[in-house]
Amino acid sequence: MQLPQEFTERMKHFLGEEYEAFLRSYDREQAQALRVNTLKITSEAFEERNPFSLRRVPWTQNGFYYQAKDRPGKHPYHEAGLYYIQEPSAMAVGELAMARPGERVLDLCAAPGGKTTHLAADMKGRGLLVSNEIHPARAKILAQNVERMGIVNAVVTNEAPEKLAKRFPDFFDRIVVDAPCSGEGMFRKEPQAAEQWSLDNVRMCAERQTDILNAAASMLRPGGTLIYSTCTFAPEENEGSISSFLRAHPDFCIKEQEAYKGFLPGHPEWAGGLPETSHTFRLWPHQLEGEGHYAAVLEKRGEASQLLKEKASVKMPVVDRTVLKLYEQFVKENLTEAPEGVPVLFGEQLYLLPCPMDLKGLKVLRAGLHVGTIKKNRLEPAHALALALRPEGVKRCFCLNSEEKTAEAYLKGEALPNEGDNGWTLVLVDGHPLGWGKQTGQILKNHYPKGLRWM
Repeated sequence: MQLPQEFTERMKHFLGEEYEAFLRSYDREQAQALRVNTLKITSEAFEERNPFSLRRVPWTQNGFYYQAKDRPGKHPYHEAGLYYIQEPSAMAVGELAMARPGERVLDLCAAPGGKTTHLAADMKGRGLLVSNEIHPARAKILAQNVERMGIVNAVVTNEAPEKLAKRFPDFFDRIVVDAPCSGEGMFRKEPQAAEQWSLDNVRMCAERQTDILNAAASMLRPGGTLIYSTCTFAPEENEGSISSFLRAHPDFCIKEQEAYKGFLPGHPEWAGGLPETSHTFRLWPHQLEGEGHYAAVLEKRGEASQLLKEKASVKMPVVDRTVLKLYEQFVKENLTEAPEGVPVLFGEQLYLLPCPMDLKGLKVLRAGLHVGTIKKNRLEPAHALALALRPEGVKRCFCLNSEEKTAEAYLKGEALPNEGDNGWTLVLVDGHPLGWGKQTGQILKNHYPKGLRWM
């Protein structure tokens, strides 16, 4: 591929005798991978039943390389949210973040959702995950991926980092900043990034990263962890951005973590950076099977006060009793147990927030688990609810086999013949929720969302 001359000259200067190996990496096919969604299935169980040719990604517990002929995006398991297709180097960020159940976690630049879905899996549905994306169209894609993966404890917002910082001071235990960057590490995957590259853009990205990091710093509680990452080689945006941040925020330090296989240290000398940035991580396409990436793990000194550790008392808007009765009626008729969460109504849409929190004035695309739409005298369940449930949590199931045409027919929106009790029915593929159907007589009416149907 054609690389910008100024870029290649810079990389030759940085890499020296490694430059030729780096350049040859652009002639190789890019690695393709998926990460198993452990909210729905274990890696071991997925390996046993998956129809693909898989090899493990060495730096992540649940990541697997696949071959181009596998086409996992065209399999019913993808629609059931059993995995997320993700560039293998990008999986390193979620591994380094080490999110834990019960924490308050923020993914500040979250679209399209790779890091968010990784964090959510590690949180096991417990705690609060705020996933934010400033660009509206990308925020919608993020919300769709949160839904497909069956995540129940995520609030998806579409806000500027500075606005979130005013709302959530010293709030989060863990923050991931996968910062917008010049994208040098993605030239092989996205050739248009090479066409748009310039040193002016590198400098502009570094300035924007400073603003994002400053906002993130104010939202992290003392003792919390901040993970910064980019998909660029530019030292101005990597060691340079981290060094500038540390100089401006002496209450932060680099948290040393053991490197995974193929991870190399940062280069402070490339950007006039602080010596400690050698404890950050660089992923090179000529050193491992993946694209270029950079990551740093930072810690905010101090300990959280008892006030911060405790859940703040938040006054929530009261959901109308009539709405709650419709929800309770739906649960009684169709589920074996009610999902956990705080009911909150956005227009006609009923959600279950993972915890009480003030969302007034924020652009919210998804306030926890989307339960359904309130109609005149009933609740119509949301697709998100279907994907978040387990077979044992519902009263009626309809089982499909991924190797048979009926699964494809359902995904195309076709009604299916079925003998069963009337009512909302959870459609499964090989035991995993795929969507809703509604049994009427001897027909299962299809309620798979029209916008998601296969052509």
